[in-house]
Amino acid sequence: MSNSFIASRYFGNLTILFVATGLLFFSSCKKPEDTPEEKTGKIVFHFTQYNEGAPQRYDTMKYVNAAGNHYLVSEIQYFVSDVKLHRADGGAQLLDQWEDIHYVDTDLEDTQEWKVYDPVEAGDYDKITFTFGICEEKNQSLMFLNPPERDMFWPEYLGGGYHYMKLNGKWLSSDGMVKPFNFHLGIGQIYAGGVIDPDSITGFVQNYFEVELPASSFGINAGETKEFEVRMNVENWFQHPHVYDHDVWGGDIMQKQDAMKLGCENGKEDVFSFGEWKGDN
Repeated sequence: MSNSFIASRYFGNLTILFVATGLLFFSSCKKPEDTPEEKTGKIVFHFTQYNEGAPQRYDTMKYVNAAGNHYLVSEIQYFVSDVKLHRADGGAQLLDQWEDIHYVDTDLEDTQEWKVYDPVEAGDYDKITFTFGICEEKNQSLMFLNPPERDMFWPEYLGGGYHYMKLNGKWLSSDGMVKPFNFHLGIGQIYAGGVIDPDSITGFVQNYFEVELPASSFGINAGETKEFEVRMNVENWFQHPHVYDHDVWGGDIMQKQDAMKLGCENGKEDVFSFGEWKGDN
């Protein structure tokens, strides 16, 4: 074999090596703008409580409901779950990649902000809905092992699982006495013969309900974080579409399905409103 042939083959292989190395170098140094653009944004919910158009004040007998009851609110705790973002094309995104049940407590400030883990596809959305409380499939006893969620347990003999809400306070009753009320919503019971006794329970009623936040359409861009306010208008638990009278229903309603039904129907009507978050007032 001649020396010229060997040299030709050597330099040919070397040329191939240089070309391959160059291609690898340029592919690894691709400019950032050539990478696929991020196509999602993020959402933060802020949960607030208002009464008669102003931030809820606690432990002061300054409110009068539609039935004429003077009352105060001491605390509110509740669950929202299965939040859905409904797209303009008819599809929907369920926010459940990390947290599908969120607990809100007026005594715990950190619970009043929910930084949603799920990335949200950029685009336009028609509305936001959520379940108030926890659906039957998920509302299982002992799923929360630590407070404060653990302390929302609903007695096993009354259906188990967890409260949807505890709205606690006091009212000035018709006999002039200040009495405590526990406006608690959760699983209802059906009693044989209408006798309220655990031994006469014949069935249970799932009282959770879906809330469609009014005027909750929005658009979100890639890389954008949207912050929204979900406002509870506390007075509306007691007035629309049903006038709720503490003198009629008394202080405890966990075993009074008729009272809880009124509360849930009022809650679905107009308790919650929605808007862009503008910061603390």
